[in-house]
Amino acid sequence: MTKKLTDFEKDLKRELKDPDFKKKFDGFGKQFEVAYQMVELRKQKKMSQNDLAKKIGTTQSNIARMETGKQNFSMAILLKMASAFKKELKINFV
Repeated sequence: MTKKLTDFEKDLKRELKDPDFKKKFDGFGKQFEVAYQMVELRKQKKMSQNDLAKKIGTTQSNIARMETGKQNFSMAILLKMASAFKKELKINFV
């Protein structure tokens, strides 16, 4: 069984063909990985960016910037997001 690609995954696959984008993506891979998880969880919970913003005490524009990798995540924001998504936040040094 094949999994249907999300719009984000399709866009990412297309964008990664651009060498400049790929270089930046590789440099910020973990941030983009968190952003991807954030988008997927928000969609699974059927939340708008505005809904999530209200739950974690920020603005919709901040959520949009986080989801596009244009804003860093603080530990406080990650913990609030985990709570809003009813998930546990795990960070590992490997």
